[in-house]
Amino acid sequence: MEDDLKIRMYAFTIDCIDPYELAKFYADLLKWEIPFHDEEWACIGAPRTEQGAYPGITFQRNPDYKPPVWPEKPGTQQQMAHLDFAVNNLEEAVQYAIRCGATLAEEQFSDDWRVMLDPAGHPFCLCQMKSIFESAHFALL
Repeated sequence: MEDDLKIRMYAFTIDCIDPYELAKFYADLLKWEIPFHDEEWACIGAPRTEQGAYPGITFQRNPDYKPPVWPEKPGTQQQMAHLDFAVNNLEEAVQYAIRCGATLAEEQFSDDWRVMLDPAGHPFCLCQMKSIFESAHFALL
């Protein structure tokens, strides 16, 4: 029975007030496409792939969404997860993310990555990983 069971990652879902606006930000940042959106949901995926053919990021409307406080502080909205993006040039990636609408978090904890905040306040990290990009095993778009 378990041999027939298939579980595949479809998407990482992020709550927000305006799914389409946040999808546009991440689509611009990653140079991905928006194959689907309505008032409640938006989905982004790698270029030239069908929705669901490659894991994507989905954005779910939550009218009660409150941005997390980062770094975390007791008694405030906590982050539940964050996205890490591998980059081959950290400083160029930071400037590009800012042009897309991100902001650089006030507090940083490493020279190897930068914590950024998306337009809805979710933290994400740009991680210097030039050696990963040069590896024959790195297949993510």
